[in-house]
Amino acid sequence: MTATHELPAIAIIGAGPSGLAMVRWLNAKGLKAVVFEAADGLGGQWNPAGAHTATWPGMRTNTSRVMTAFSDMDHPEGTPVYPTREQMHAYLQAYADRFDLAGAIRFGCRVEGLAREEGGWRLDWRTEQGSQSARFERVIVATGRQIKAEVPQILGLDGFSGRLGTRHTSAYDGPADWQDASVLVAGCSISALEIAAELAHHADRVTVAYRRQRYVLPKQIVGVPTDHVMFTRVAALMAEKFPPEAVAEGLKAQVLKVAGNPADWGAQVPHDNVFAAGITQSQGFLPAVSEGRIATRPWIERIEGDTVRFADGSAERVDGLLFGTGYTLSLPFLAPEIAETLQLDPVGMDLFAQTFHPDLSGLAFVGLYELLGPYLPVLELQARWVAETLARPELLPAGEQMAQAIAATPPEFKRPPAVPMNALAVMFARLLGAEPAFGDWPRLERALAVGPLSPASFRLSGPDAQDDAPARTAAAAAAFGHIVSDALTPEEQGMLGALAAE
Repeated sequence: MTATHELPAIAIIGAGPSGLAMVRWLNAKGLKAVVFEAADGLGGQWNPAGAHTATWPGMRTNTSRVMTAFSDMDHPEGTPVYPTREQMHAYLQAYADRFDLAGAIRFGCRVEGLAREEGGWRLDWRTEQGSQSARFERVIVATGRQIKAEVPQILGLDGFSGRLGTRHTSAYDGPADWQDASVLVAGCSISALEIAAELAHHADRVTVAYRRQRYVLPKQIVGVPTDHVMFTRVAALMAEKFPPEAVAEGLKAQVLKVAGNPADWGAQVPHDNVFAAGITQSQGFLPAVSEGRIATRPWIERIEGDTVRFADGSAERVDGLLFGTGYTLSLPFLAPEIAETLQLDPVGMDLFAQTFHPDLSGLAFVGLYELLGPYLPVLELQARWVAETLARPELLPAGEQMAQAIAATPPEFKRPPAVPMNALAVMFARLLGAEPAFGDWPRLERALAVGPLSPASFRLSGPDAQDDAPARTAAAAAAFGHIVSDALTPEEQGMLGALAAE
């Protein structure tokens, strides 16, 4: 076993965005950590050479450059509205350079075991030189949510004989392999629809099959990125205050106003309740459907050779299958006792505030939820909160309180398919003491209420407040011509009035 005095007391597993934010904020609190990364470079999903990357050359983010950043560093001038994979990787490398994070990372270290040990936690990892172990007082798991691709069980799938075979969208590497082919994309996730829209310009025929038609938001609304419009503080606060049925109706009305009903574009009919249907995003999918370049079908019933039969009785011969059916939560290195305590399953685990378990003191999980919307502002808030609790343990509720909070969570909310990013951002900001109060910033009230939940807006107050945060918050809200005036519209005044009413 490696001598413990050679290593810091805190270990972080993963050097993707979560792990980088985590070590940066631990350093800010005077706490040292070592980061174990299986790949030879940092970046997680954004590392083109990473074994588990689900990105492809030239792929672009589905969230804007303003919202796909940390609060300390904007993207370089000239970065497009939606950065490429390569630009995101360069951004994360620059972030690591700015805060001198690389020295804390041990590359080529694949974690194979995490178990309790007297006084802390034993971590086992493997390098090219062999197996090593060490004990740590605290361990933070930041491996990411999108690692183990999920492919559903379908009758006859193993015997599919199309010339291009089957693969998950995590293995998609661009349209070259699919030129002039008949392709079936299975799933209604963002990746599935974005890939289908790209293939519609290259393949001979593209069909998309899914179990339920989701409402489809575009990436931009009248030139403004959708994440600046939809994921606001007001929306998060309304969801807390009003019954789910009323929230669903309000959200559906907003979605229909900016995106229309998928059925009107020629896609399938979604469930009337927007929460039951779900929401996805793609700029090009619905236009391609309306132009006949993408056909939609209900879910797959069975496969016979190279022919796919659908639930509505129709059938189609295809050359290849692409499954955009998401990921299962995979933490194979956890000792069975830890997994059992967490009630770990392929969908999620039981945690207080998506982070801690009362019976696993000294162990934290960062970024292992599925979000609808931008990840980086939420990851940074969670990392800041975790670092703050490690520096000041009194900030954490007692174990009994955490256990009661977990027990009181309704089953349907313990494993949600995806959580709106504004809900988690506001939750972590409150725990951290960094959620700005509208009344404290009268000139920013509109920007804070209905503008984007920009990373800078969480540096206005509380720990690590920045002097330039007000100006940066206003600039983020005004970006793309969105919130350019601080005068509330009548509709906005009505929403704030409804929130203020008892």
